[in-house]
Amino acid sequence: MAGADQEGVLQDVQELEGLAQALEVAADAQEKILLTLLAIALVWGLRWVVLRLVTRRIEEPRIRYQWGKGSAYVAFVLLLVLISQIWVEAIRDMGTFLGLLTAGLAIALRDLVTNMAGWAFILLRHPFRVGDRIQVGEHRGDVVDVRLFQFTLLEIGNWVAADQSTGRIIHVPNARVFSDPLANYTAEFPFVWHEIPVLITFESDWKRARTLLLEVVEREAAAVARDAQSRVRDASRKLFIHYGTLTPTVYTDVEDSGVRLTLRFIAPARRRRAMTQSLWEGILDAFAEEDGIDLAYPTRRIFSNLLEGKAGARAELPEGLGGGAAPTPEPGPRGSNPGPGAPEEP
Repeated sequence: MAGADQEGVLQDVQELEGLAQALEVAADAQEKILLTLLAIALVWGLRWVVLRLVTRRIEEPRIRYQWGKGSAYVAFVLLLVLISQIWVEAIRDMGTFLGLLTAGLAIALRDLVTNMAGWAFILLRHPFRVGDRIQVGEHRGDVVDVRLFQFTLLEIGNWVAADQSTGRIIHVPNARVFSDPLANYTAEFPFVWHEIPVLITFESDWKRARTLLLEVVEREAAAVARDAQSRVRDASRKLFIHYGTLTPTVYTDVEDSGVRLTLRFIAPARRRRAMTQSLWEGILDAFAEEDGIDLAYPTRRIFSNLLEGKAGARAELPEGLGGGAAPTPEPGPRGSNPGPGAPEEP
């Protein structure tokens, strides 16, 4: 009987010890949770105070944004360090489990992991920064935000002409920097080459037209070319960018409907449309004062070698039709070649 009593007492003591140990573990966990919440509140409260001071003293949106992003990164790292210190013993005990869990998550969530790697690549290698104008894949726009899993573009182009904003916000996964070609319009060298084709009729004085176009483009783009020349020198320190000349020019070509004169000039990436408008207004004003220059449009022409062209290059009439060279038509107005029987001008 006494032995049974002793065995019951021993069992009760063991249960009490287990309960006390459980309560001790629970109290320790509660303490760690409380310290974790306190650390989060302290760090984010400090960040809120800093941002309030920045908002009151700084009006520049770019600087405000940089403070917001920078303070978020600092707060995240600080919280990671503090929470690791609070839970260091528990993390050490769960090391093997966390290693297996991390490996499993890396496989199951590989897209998220790739996006995080893309975020690190953007921050470290700077293929673009906030404010740059870029194109990644089929999407173009100004970078307005970079986050852990995606970056954000303010879209340009699409149904709007000449690289102007559409107003749409596009969120692009960071992993796209590894899989798609990325074009940056403004990094290091914020200028692009642009061309404006001007088509004039065959009868127009194309040499005079070319001279006028050179005057217009040099007047509008010469200052931009000088600025771009200095920026090329700066960019060449980091990238192998070399241009023999940045001065505007005009190229001559021939199309079915007339002579094509192409203005080629360098323009700021964000002012391409404004410069195009200014140049076209100057071209229209200059051509309006010239009687010998007309803009061309799609036309259909029929050329009779017996009646038109240079006299020495005309074909002869067949023997049955009289033979000999075709008669030379009387000179008419500019750009016209009247045939036989045309009425004489008064």
